[in-house]
Amino acid sequence: MKRAILAPVPLPASALAELKEWLGINSTREDALLGNLLNASLDICEAYTGERPIETTCEETWPVRPLVSITGWQFLATRPVTAITGIESIAIDGTRTALAAETYEVDIDADGTGRFRITGSVPEKRLAVRFTAGLAADWSSLPEALRQGAIRLAAHHHRTRDTGNANVAPPRAVAALWQPWRRVRIG
Repeated sequence: MKRAILAPVPLPASALAELKEWLGINSTREDALLGNLLNASLDICEAYTGERPIETTCEETWPVRPLVSITGWQFLATRPVTAITGIESIAIDGTRTALAAETYEVDIDADGTGRFRITGSVPEKRLAVRFTAGLAADWSSLPEALRQGAIRLAAHHHRTRDTGNANVAPPRAVAALWQPWRRVRIG
């Protein structure tokens, strides 16, 4: 499975303003860098929690797996899915064809897990599943703990950008904010 973000979420000026206030920055000289750090922090938030923070239009590419088992369901890796908008078959030359609605089924579980299964014949070997996923519609409706964690992580990366002391894990204060949102896998 390979995921692509089709419509990146533009962060509002208020997000950048929150980060600049946290860092005590008044100039606009570093706005592009700070915006990139904030977007990276949201990506790290997703990796840490297992939940995409802000709704985004995404696409995952999957191999065609016909209905061979009892269920035949394939589960999208990105969570929480709010809508599955379509499935296309991808030919070897890269051309795409929308699948007819009667050749597949989609479902979204109560916990935001999106899934699909092919119920008809698809001659190609790959599929592109398009969907929307995210906990919040936009920055301002993002839960406070996730938003503050993203701000603090971006500030941390800004402060340590020249030291070479990059750490893979988020700082403890950020992890504490994000921990209640973390999905844990068993097995």
